Amino acid sequence: MTRIFDDPSNFANEALAGFAAANRQYVAPVDGGVVRSTEMKDGQAALVIGGGSGHYPAFAGLVGQGLAAGSVCGNMFASPSASQVYRVAKAANAGGGVLLSYGNYAGDVLHFGQAQLRLNAEGIETRTVVVTDDIASAPIEELSSRRGIAGDLTVFKIAGSAADEGLNLDEVERLAVKTNYRTRSLGVAFDGCTLPGASEPLFHVPERHMSLGLGIHGEPGISDHAMPSASELAELLVSRLLQDKPDDAGNRVVPIVNGLGTVKYEELFLLYGKIEAKLAEAGLETVEPECGELVTSLDMSGLSLTLLWLDDELEHHWAAPADTPAYRKGHLEVRPHRDVEQLAEAATADVEPPTTAAARLSAGAAAMLEAVRAVVVEHEEELGKLDAIAGDGDHGIGMRRGVDAAADVAAACAESSAGVDRLLIEAGEAWAEKAGGTSGALWGSAIIAVGQSLGNRDSYNDDDGLAAVTAFSEAIMGLGQAEPGDKTMVDALVPYTAVFTEHQQSGASLGQTLSAAAGQANEAAQATAEMRPKKGRARPLAEKSIGHPDPGAVSFGKIASAVATAYQDLNGKGAQA
Repeated sequence: MTRIFDDPSNFANEALAGFAAANRQYVAPVDGGVVRSTEMKDGQAALVIGGGSGHYPAFAGLVGQGLAAGSVCGNMFASPSASQVYRVAKAANAGGGVLLSYGNYAGDVLHFGQAQLRLNAEGIETRTVVVTDDIASAPIEELSSRRGIAGDLTVFKIAGSAADEGLNLDEVERLAVKTNYRTRSLGVAFDGCTLPGASEPLFHVPERHMSLGLGIHGEPGISDHAMPSASELAELLVSRLLQDKPDDAGNRVVPIVNGLGTVKYEELFLLYGKIEAKLAEAGLETVEPECGELVTSLDMSGLSLTLLWLDDELEHHWAAPADTPAYRKGHLEVRPHRDVEQLAEAATADVEPPTTAAARLSAGAAAMLEAVRAVVVEHEEELGKLDAIAGDGDHGIGMRRGVDAAADVAAACAESSAGVDRLLIEAGEAWAEKAGGTSGALWGSAIIAVGQSLGNRDSYNDDDGLAAVTAFSEAIMGLGQAEPGDKTMVDALVPYTAVFTEHQQSGASLGQTLSAAAGQANEAAQATAEMRPKKGRARPLAEKSIGHPDPGAVSFGKIASAVATAYQDLNGKGAQA
């Protein structure tokens, strides 16, 4: 149980502030996480890692020379927001591009992905390598669907070493992908963890039993087993991992015995000895092993075993020196400290003042977001009930939170005469942060993409409307990875985009185009009632969903109609939008 705190809801932020204060020689705080406080080489690729808090030493403890350039830190077991990822990555960037790396969890994928889109749009080349080492989370033929647990360390260490040696972004990415493929992990839990302020763990394991295949966010394992002896546990972990080894694995491995929070070091050492003996029996040579707490889960009672199969280049980077708050190896000459405050300011500064046209367009954009707010508020309860049929019922309230935040920010930006690009980017950030979840990340990313598409120009015309719709659609499709027929918002978005494009290219006015596209979106949304969901939380309850339209498609159709009406109202009053 976590006992030391003032306000449980602020635990992660206060812990991060204290961590940064205690480790100034390694890290400096920025809004959303920490970055290296020591100088990086000009043109160096920057490895930015992260995820939810509660896993120390992951993730902030791995920032420093020879490892990560920055870490984004979300709330307890929660993905950081896209704007946090963006700010940390921009502060960490040294001119050689950014590699984002994190465990394969839906929230992280969406929010880091949204930040990646924005960074690339601003000219900061950004790539992603997700960690997928947990063999219990998916079969080997579905390797890309596996989640990331303690194998984070191997990927981060080798990618960080490559970046610090001056390898370019292509090579850093290649080595991270290679390391991830050659890393396998399996964990066990003896009892669950307790969130700050909670009186009970997230789950319990039956007495004298263990749970096999745990997650690191308080998830229980996939099956319970009678508590084995140390030798039996070593045999179980080693045999399962060897059955899953990568192609061309070779005979050199890095074993990592990782404690999850309350298993004592002496127990971990005892188990490591049994594991190393089992590896030797299998004809494997162990290379520079690790044994201790490396990726934890608050006070979870449990542990995991990770195996990284080495070749010569991976061994070189695994053995390379590193100097971070929580992970140190070899000797490195300490580099001078840099002006991190200046970097953080640069990460949030506006690039240029708005043009007259961009500032004038802001009023129309803010008015449209107010119209979107009105339609979401009107249908909030309806959307929630629709989502509850085969989901968790939060679509209405999530959309309400997102649009409230976006509309408020937009109004403030319009009042200060900000450009339409800045207004929409800040509104999109606010939507994603306040709404949370999948729809928050998707809508936030799409609104930001529209702002980037419109830019800060001297003039605008109807063709910019098509570019904005295309940017919106591409952001949703690229980030969400849904396709037509999956029973998602995409089933209304794709017909909307097609009709919009057809009308725009035929010479129709923007008002006519918006209305025709909105009509098609609403018709397509209702047609989703006969589809079976293939994505999202509705997928496991597919039968319940049949006969009811998808809530994401329905809300998109209603918003499209509200935007069309708002445009016509504004145009009738002579305003530009």
